[in-house]
Amino acid sequence: EYIQRMLSALLWLPTEWLQEPDGHSRHAVQLGLGAATLTRFTLNDLGWKTTAVELNPQVVLACRGFFALPMNHPRLSVELADAGAWVCAAEHAGCAHLLHVDLYDHEAAAPVLDDPLFYGHCRRLLTTQGCMVVNLFGRNARYEQSLAHIQQAFGKGHVWAFNPTREGNTVVLALHQPPPDPMAHWHARAQTLEARWQLPAPSWVRGLRPV
Repeated sequence: EYIQRMLSALLWLPTEWLQEPDGHSRHAVQLGLGAATLTRFTLNDLGWKTTAVELNPQVVLACRGFFALPMNHPRLSVELADAGAWVCAAEHAGCAHLLHVDLYDHEAAAPVLDDPLFYGHCRRLLTTQGCMVVNLFGRNARYEQSLAHIQQAFGKGHVWAFNPTREGNTVVLALHQPPPDPMAHWHARAQTLEARWQLPAPSWVRGLRPV
């Protein structure tokens, strides 16, 4: 459920970004590879150029051995790097139309990067119409503090959130600029996403709330 919610930014991204026959001019970035589900979706289903940043080489090997992650090619770059350092690099500023952040230590106790400075660098990665989606999870996670850090970096009116899933994952969206479209547009977009990719997008419209 939380992985699907990590795609809820599709409600707000400009329509032309989802309708282009060749989406290679769009760029999705994932900080934390996980099981590469989001990476495969942005690469194969959206058709976007995709970069995944992962610190642990064993995770990359597992994804390529068991979860159908391709080897790097012109549209896919899986980089072995520290996400905190990667987001600071000047050459990455303004590179991401969609940014997923899902960063945990080996015990999944709490996000390993979770302060206003980090989220400020994440905002700097986005294009002006881009969106960051964050998974806040872990037995030591401090949701309200994390949310305050995201708000500090992105500003009032730019942050939206779901209630936690049954497993305790809280997905938060932060937009570079506030959503321009009325709620009626979200309902129509949700129907399109459900029909095209079998995503439970109508439930996202009901579940998302401004922070």
